[in-house]
Amino acid sequence: MYSVIFPGQGSQIVGMAKEFYETYDYVKDFFLHSDEILKKKLSKIILEGSQQELDLTVNTQPAIFLVSYSIFKVIEKQNKLNIKKAKYYAGHSLGEYSALCCAGSISFEQTLNILNSRAIAMQNAVPSGEGGMIAVLGIDIKQMTEILDENAKKYSCYIANDNTVGQIAISGRTNALEKLQLDLKKKNIKFVKLSVSAPFHCPLMNKAAKEMEEKINTLDFKDPIIDIISNVTAEPVNRSLDIKKLLIQQIEKPVRWRESVINMISHGTKAFIEIGPGKVLSGLVKRIDRNIKLNQVNNLNDIDILIDD
Repeated sequence: MYSVIFPGQGSQIVGMAKEFYETYDYVKDFFLHSDEILKKKLSKIILEGSQQELDLTVNTQPAIFLVSYSIFKVIEKQNKLNIKKAKYYAGHSLGEYSALCCAGSISFEQTLNILNSRAIAMQNAVPSGEGGMIAVLGIDIKQMTEILDENAKKYSCYIANDNTVGQIAISGRTNALEKLQLDLKKKNIKFVKLSVSAPFHCPLMNKAAKEMEEKINTLDFKDPIIDIISNVTAEPVNRSLDIKKLLIQQIEKPVRWRESVINMISHGTKAFIEIGPGKVLSGLVKRIDRNIKLNQVNNLNDIDILIDD
């Protein structure tokens, strides 16, 4: 029994999916159609743009979705693996939209548009330079929560991503993050500053959540054909009404990825197939369970080694 996982921001690289674009006409059609929908040359940014341009949130979010969706469709059409027999679909942050689209809950066109709006709303929620994120390494969620609670009167920082064992992303305003980093240094706790342009998945995204509530509620979601693991609850969801509510909450709630993986494994998942650029999620899963089987599909050769078991 396998589950399918879709990456989020941070896995993008110029030239991703180029093999698929050059090999399959329908993938090229997806890319060109996305240019028409978004009224910009997203395909050119992905295939031959600068990394700096691709890293802009407004480009990154629709780009990663487009690549994941395109590869998913190649697996569907070219491989013997019945991707629709998976136990669960799950995605990290924007990857949850990829999961929903591939599960038939929302159309390709709607997903591109909503991710474009999501990126703009999240970027504009906090003025540039006034917020950011760090990854704290080597401690668990309980220890991190205790540190934040102990210092709540001095500064406000928030758990944004519980990614895996010993890796937790924290969001906050720039001055608050600086104070947190000083406290972490005193405790000899390692951390890395993340190259992001805003403090995602925390209460500072409230303005973006309100904007997205209006947009999401105008969309026609359907019940997905596969249960989706929600970032917000780390539990399966399969009703369109619930999905809408959770996507709105997702913008200012932490991504509970570690718990999501544990829950998928405890409910029968024996293997994961990561569809999209990079191998970030596979690395996170491996730290949670070293015995789990992992497949990543981000080039043509990967398609041939998929096994339907």
